[in-house]
Amino acid sequence: MNRICLLPLAAMAVILLSSWGFHAHKLINRMAVFTLPADIAGFYKDRVDYMTEHAIDADKRCYVDTNESFRHFIDADEYGEQPFDTIPIHWTAAVDKFSERRLLASGILPWQINRSYRNLVDALSKHDIRRVLRHSSDIGHYLADAHVPLHTTSNYNGQKTNQVGIHAFWESRLPELFADQYDFMVGRARYVESPVEEAWRIVRESHALVDSVLGIEARLSAAFPADRKYGYIERNRILIRTYSDAYSAAYHETMKGMVEQRMRGAIRSIGNFWYSAWVDAGQPDLRQLTELPAAVDSVPAPAEGQKILGREEWH
Repeated sequence: MNRICLLPLAAMAVILLSSWGFHAHKLINRMAVFTLPADIAGFYKDRVDYMTEHAIDADKRCYVDTNESFRHFIDADEYGEQPFDTIPIHWTAAVDKFSERRLLASGILPWQINRSYRNLVDALSKHDIRRVLRHSSDIGHYLADAHVPLHTTSNYNGQKTNQVGIHAFWESRLPELFADQYDFMVGRARYVESPVEEAWRIVRESHALVDSVLGIEARLSAAFPADRKYGYIERNRILIRTYSDAYSAAYHETMKGMVEQRMRGAIRSIGNFWYSAWVDAGQPDLRQLTELPAAVDSVPAPAEGQKILGREEWH
């Protein structure tokens, strides 16, 4: 007899694996390619499938690299009520003030964006296609994470407010249901004067939405019929208990386009950073980077049951 297994809501995140969800991360990186000006558009369009598929490499590394997990978030609220008046935006100054151990414990997402940017500039200036592709896909991932409000708070899964499961709900379930209705034409990429300041601007913008993400769901949950809140979806012949289509639609509508706006912002920012890195590298002729190596830093998918090394950000 063919059987379909049943999994509870808490297991949904294990199936989704990724912060924005594999589908959303791939879509964001893919659409960012089409923001680029002609001088570099050809290089990325020729490799759009690579940029799409490798958008999730940074999440895969969480299973094999103990240094990866904390690159995906920053718990800004751990630094007080006005964290952005407290945290130095430059890494060395922040280490001097708080210690590297403290910073790592609370996440280093904006600094990682800047670090990946510098790595991309260096790779472009050296015409190192292997590193160009890796750092392009990685910075796309980290910038997308920075646009997620729940990546900027220690209450990242609603565990402090009796809303466990909201992380995968907001950034995976909703895009999967509604992304085909979104407008991802965000205009042409522009030059970013200060990547580190821009990374912090994005994080501040996301953090300002945390109360709305949590508050709207809490009010909806209190008013929504309990017997209609959850449903089941099938993935790989596994039935997973998750938020129902009706509840998801109600939450999505009440947020008035927030998820779409954050995805659009991520697409725009990724294009901006790719373009700016090329400019800062001296505008190299990317037509010289014509050969794609046979194996470009391929990251294997996690094995069944394999655990994340570090905080399971989306649980």
